Amino acid sequence: MSRPARTLLRRTLATLTAGALAAATLVALSTGSDVAPASAATTARKATVVTPGDFTGYGFDQCHTPDQATMNTWLRNSPFWAVGVYLSGDSRACRDQPNLTPEWVSTQLRKGWRILPITLGPQASCQPRFPRYGDDPTIIPKPGKSNRYGKARKQGSAEAAKSVAAAQKLGIAEGSTLWYDLEGFELRNTRCRESALAFLSGWSWQIRQLGYKSGVYSSAGSGIKMLDDARYNKRADIELPDQIWVARWDGKANTSTEAQYLRADGWAKARVKQYQGGHNETWGGVTINIDRNFLDVGTGSVAVPETHCGGVKIAYGVYPTLVPGTGDNAPPPAKVKVLQCLLHEQGVYRGQVNGVYNTRTQKAAQAWQSQHAFVVSPTWNKRHWMSLLVAGDRPIVKFGSVGPAVRRVQRALNAITDRAVPIRATGIIDSQTTAAVEAYQKKVGLEPNGVVAATTWSALAAGQRR
Repeated sequence: MSRPARTLLRRTLATLTAGALAAATLVALSTGSDVAPASAATTARKATVVTPGDFTGYGFDQCHTPDQATMNTWLRNSPFWAVGVYLSGDSRACRDQPNLTPEWVSTQLRKGWRILPITLGPQASCQPRFPRYGDDPTIIPKPGKSNRYGKARKQGSAEAAKSVAAAQKLGIAEGSTLWYDLEGFELRNTRCRESALAFLSGWSWQIRQLGYKSGVYSSAGSGIKMLDDARYNKRADIELPDQIWVARWDGKANTSTEAQYLRADGWAKARVKQYQGGHNETWGGVTINIDRNFLDVGTGSVAVPETHCGGVKIAYGVYPTLVPGTGDNAPPPAKVKVLQCLLHEQGVYRGQVNGVYNTRTQKAAQAWQSQHAFVVSPTWNKRHWMSLLVAGDRPIVKFGSVGPAVRRVQRALNAITDRAVPIRATGIIDSQTTAAVEAYQKKVGLEPNGVVAATTWSALAAGQRR
């Protein structure tokens, strides 16, 4: 749907005075009890960060939204880049969310967090734990004359409108994925299953009409199997979600599960898996009870290619000590070019990048040594390589991070020692890089958490090797 069409739809919904969808929309827009009302419209207009966007990596979700101090600590110390929060739904276990405000959302997005906004409203009619409070409705299991479960579809559409209203008040940008939490239920109960499917169809249709992406969280053996069967059977009466969030507590940090629940071709690059249920985790001395998740959405984590000094190769598995010499004793030209290029990029060397470890190159190298509190010497060793390779800005990087800073970390890790299996400078923090970071942190006496934050950056920049 085009932007003008979506605008017209919103205006139409806002003027409706009857019907379940209009009532739900108007209630959500007028109350918004879970979000801070101040400057909400301005926040929504300015929101530009689509979440979760393109990402492969770890996430967590919890009942109550953590406060800012907790989020800051976990950003610096935990492996997570994504956080699930409950923004809407009368059947949530945590209806009160005092920390979930537009300011909280904008702060996390600015810091690089991916937010997974969750709605837990009406549940399957055969789910024995709902209604949770008595005033929260369940999905209506009546087929109706057309056998299309029209009332359930309207419930799903109404819940989607409420969720969008809450998301907009929080400043969650259009194009972001809003997730519906459908707890596990008895799949063999036909009316229960078909009404739940109709409800999610109404949810997905309405979410998309209002400019967002539809996501559905459910157990592998019930809600996800139900959706994948509908996809596989090409059911024309069902609107499928854009992304799925599979609850499968198998302890495997990936997005796969058994084929009898979810076929391999279903929602490729559009999956999240909750692979570990509720448990306490402590990072940086702060403990939260969480579920663990693994995400692979959009294009995943992809780094943009980079070039240096007109095409000089920078990434190597070995960065040898360079000592002045001539003839057969001269340092390898390719590695000297790396030194010259990097010193040039740092504004220290203004000569030719010709691979000759000449007097001008040595003076520039000694200038770098002096500037970074090393003993000044014509010899360029591994500690010097580390400090130069890692030079630049120091953002927090961990599993799933991408970009030039990641490549600098990867190259510096190679410079620490001569690696039999070098770390590929892909610009993406993967499991190999994470393991190398942890090993380095342990070696120099830091907490081995795999996160390159301030203390690890400083150690690399100082050329610490033990």
